[in-house]
Amino acid sequence: MPRSGPLRIKVQLYAGEEPAFGPGRADILAAIDREGSISAAGRSLGMSYRFAWKLVESMNSCFAERLVEAAPGGPRGGGAALTEAGRRVLAAYRRLEDQVMASAQGESLEALRRLLRPSGP
Repeated sequence: MPRSGPLRIKVQLYAGEEPAFGPGRADILAAIDREGSISAAGRSLGMSYRFAWKLVESMNSCFAERLVEAAPGGPRGGGAALTEAGRRVLAAYRRLEDQVMASAQGESLEALRRLLRPSGP
């Protein structure tokens, strides 16, 4: 997640009123890509399977194409993988985070940082 000193900038995308994509969803996509399953991805991020699955369902419903394909299976099979659309969304989101951080550096961010309490809330 992008950070700058004591300030954190978070890029959150909405489809209407529904959260469509943000740092947590990007992390779960990256973990699914790495782990090959929703449950393992959730465990690696300290999320329950149910929470991770809800994130995947929400993302799949917000985008024109599914971002994750899951196969039922349990101990003998199954798993999950990012679709090509999922890879494109994740890559575009990471680029957007980098662009926001690059453009946020400077006077405005420094002015906000100076206005914070020294130890935060």
